[in-house]
Amino acid sequence: MEVKEALLAVSFGTVPERARREEIGGVEGALRRRAPHLPFARAYTSPTIRRILAKRGTVIPSLEEALEGQRAVGAERLYVLPTHLLPGYEYDAIARTVEAFRPGFREVRLAPPLMGDTQAVRALAGVLMERWPRTPGRGIALVGHGTAHLGNLVYPALQGVFDLAGREDVLVGTIEGWPGLEELLPVFRRQGIHQVTLVPLLLTAGTHVREDLAGLQPESWKSRLKAAGFRVDVVLEGLGRMPQVQELYVRRLEQLLER
Repeated sequence: MEVKEALLAVSFGTVPERARREEIGGVEGALRRRAPHLPFARAYTSPTIRRILAKRGTVIPSLEEALEGQRAVGAERLYVLPTHLLPGYEYDAIARTVEAFRPGFREVRLAPPLMGDTQAVRALAGVLMERWPRTPGRGIALVGHGTAHLGNLVYPALQGVFDLAGREDVLVGTIEGWPGLEELLPVFRRQGIHQVTLVPLLLTAGTHVREDLAGLQPESWKSRLKAAGFRVDVVLEGLGRMPQVQELYVRRLEQLLER
């Protein structure tokens, strides 16, 4: 008898409609095109985002609700693919929840986060170097969320790939982890950089991008860089919109299917 399979994409979530449609939705669409034979479901892990969306008429289940829903419809082999970038607290919580529900299925396969191993970090760096070629006088600041979790080491690892490739114009920083903007500023100065392009190292261009990076308040990255004498432009798009990044998620799915 054929095993009933399904695919569950798990995201932190975001409120802006365009980001949900083009960034999270862009990744989900790529996954669905790769495996059109698999029934598809989604879940958001952020209670706050789910609550805001529900008030606007968009109901998206939690991971627990989505797993229970898949069990209820008879899924036996479930492929769970988080869209999270690094192995931090959020991913740990996903893994614990999946483990708790595992007895309800014949098999559950959980993918690692996008930057969950060395090969994946190198692949993402390659995509970003191609997207942002070297331009004299310009520095690229890739800005991630940051975390107190050990997974924050992924950011220095990504920086190491750029350094080994001779792309000293690309610096990796974080909003809430290390390194921060204060570590990046003197490096750009030593390099004679005059213009800095802020690029979100985030799946979606949500609140962090619009406020922490591009906001008008004095503490935003854009304001602080301008106050330090740099010309600044901000990319208001998350990584999920890039077809090359979507393909990296597709590779994660292929790895699940091949186990």
